Amino acid sequence: PEVTPGLWEQVNTPRGSGKSLVESFSPGKEGTSCDNDRREVGILAKSYIDQGRLIPDDIMTRLVLSELKGLERYNWLLDGFPRTVAQAEALDKQCQIDTVIDLDVPFETIKYRLTARWIHPASGRVYNLEFSPPKVLGIDDITGEPLVQRDDDKPETVTKRLQAYDAQTKPVLEYYRKKGLLKSFSGTETNKIWPHIYAFLQTKLPDVSQKDAATPR
Repeated sequence: PEVTPGLWEQVNTPRGSGKSLVESFSPGKEGTSCDNDRREVGILAKSYIDQGRLIPDDIMTRLVLSELKGLERYNWLLDGFPRTVAQAEALDKQCQIDTVIDLDVPFETIKYRLTARWIHPASGRVYNLEFSPPKVLGIDDITGEPLVQRDDDKPETVTKRLQAYDAQTKPVLEYYRKKGLLKSFSGTETNKIWPHIYAFLQTKLPDVSQKDAATPR
């Protein structure tokens, strides 16, 4: 599956609602989750996913906007959408966006993390050189057989994906910056960036409790 190298989040707060629930929706994870009213676009999206293809812009936009229609009473957050200015414009026509959070992580950090994954093909065991490395570099812990790297995890492939992502999302950053909605956070570690994001979200969602929002999901 396509890995999102950065994180986009939109948080919408119905004015005067007093709601403290933040609903999250990640198109990459929930592209096939639809009720009867959204079955048609959900089936269409699933057909692309089953073929290993990226969902076209217009279909992804229809899918996300249809999901948001059921969240009018809640605060909500989007992860991975919008990716293009066209998607952002379509979102603006239906919803009032209060803030956009951009996590500014150096590409070299992202590249290292994405290329640190190695697998044992026969068993499907996955290792990460940073978080869960094998006991012996390049060797499966159980069988002693060599590990391999998937084509889409190789440095040259990851570099191309990051370059494409940068070219695609820069206009979206500028779109929201001009609207005065963009808030950027820079760093390389979640546990260091998150407290700052949480403090910022509290200014937007003062009723969100520590229990509900203090821990990133």
